Amino acid sequence: MSNSAASAGELERRGLMLVLSSPSGAGKTTLTRALLATDPGVQLSVSVTTRPPRPAEREGVDYYFRTADDFGIMVNKGELLEHAKVFGHYYGTPRAPVVDALEAGIDVIFDVDWQGTQQLKQKAHDDLVSVFVLPPSMRALEQRLRTRGQDRPEVIAERMARAADEISHWAEYDYIIVNEDIGRAEIEVRAILVAERLKRHRRTGLLDFVQRLKQGL
Repeated sequence: MSNSAASAGELERRGLMLVLSSPSGAGKTTLTRALLATDPGVQLSVSVTTRPPRPAEREGVDYYFRTADDFGIMVNKGELLEHAKVFGHYYGTPRAPVVDALEAGIDVIFDVDWQGTQQLKQKAHDDLVSVFVLPPSMRALEQRLRTRGQDRPEVIAERMARAADEISHWAEYDYIIVNEDIGRAEIEVRAILVAERLKRHRRTGLLDFVQRLKQGL
């Protein structure tokens, strides 16, 4: 590979905010973990929440667990990019770590619902890429919730009741993936990420590179 080709492949760029939303159980968490495990240019946005930790969840890795009072203080100080109440608990995205990552050319994945996506779109439209993950059927969605064994039957019923409302917001997203096969869904998410990274407005090093080309370098 020539030096020019190598330079073109390493152009500086601004990171992007990749939102993955879906009804609970449709596969967004599995897709997120797959990207994080194989792509060093991606990091997870760790949310703040007022809900208690589940077994094996770790502070600062899965969530930042805070009291309702502390959460309210963060909102009032403008320290959250988005926040919402879901199933009786508050969730939010700390602003500072996301801004630092984007400026360093790192992509940030968000596991947020449609409410959070709308707030992110209002505050950072040019940085946002939104993907909604649909289940192949409602029956399949319910079966996945039961199989993973994380929730009580009444919680599963609540999640299923909420799923129809969540799905109704599909048209507000840039991309839609139907997760019938997780392997195919993963390929589709990666294709979206590759294409969005090549968007002209994110490749901050393009101007200098083109100037060098015009100078015959």
